Amino acid sequence: MAQNGLAKRSEKGLLTPDNCVVTLIDHQPQMLFGVTSIDRQTLINNVVGFSKAARLFGVPTILSTVETKQFSGNIWPQLKAQFPEQTPIERTSMNSWDDPNFVAAVKKTGRKKIVLAGLWTEVCVAFPSIQAIADGYEVYVVEDLCGDLDLRIHEAAMRRVEQAGAKPVTWIQVMLEWQRDWAWTETYPAVMDIVKNHAGAYGMGVEYAYTMVHGAGPSTFPYWEMPVNAELAHK
Repeated sequence: MAQNGLAKRSEKGLLTPDNCVVTLIDHQPQMLFGVTSIDRQTLINNVVGFSKAARLFGVPTILSTVETKQFSGNIWPQLKAQFPEQTPIERTSMNSWDDPNFVAAVKKTGRKKIVLAGLWTEVCVAFPSIQAIADGYEVYVVEDLCGDLDLRIHEAAMRRVEQAGAKPVTWIQVMLEWQRDWAWTETYPAVMDIVKNHAGAYGMGVEYAYTMVHGAGPSTFPYWEMPVNAELAHK
């Protein structure tokens, strides 16, 4: 068994739930405003879906923010909701690898593979990726959890980190790399729930197969309670 109680996955160059740490850097409102390299709602969806996967597989996840009060705003509430007890590591430095608290948090996990994403790709992703690699870490950049001012800038930054030795991955790829075997039922139902909620057409395909092929009942979602203006409600 792995350290987290899950069935042991083979490594041989692949990510496993017990050989990596996730770092999510500067997913904040001001940083999102300037992103045009990826649809911003899709980006939020991807980050939340991947965060659920990290929680599911027990992968240590480090959140970090920059200049929250002065410029960038609080971490996205949709992301914060996945880690309600965690306080993001606050920085002044653009490069999280220049921040001793961030580096100490990574070192504390004892893991040498970093699954990294953030805004923007050219700075908040590229700088720590390059320096972590120089310090002996293996870096996997989750490309569809990153964004930049335009697609050309994002792609140039990705080329730079790849040339430095980083490995580009996507969030569903990493989640399925952690799952690895559909027979491992400890995590299978939750993976399918993440897929149905966050994987677009793939999720609709799973919903169709469950209901139309296997005869399962349709998925249900919580009823949306409309926010009420408290002052008007008392009049």
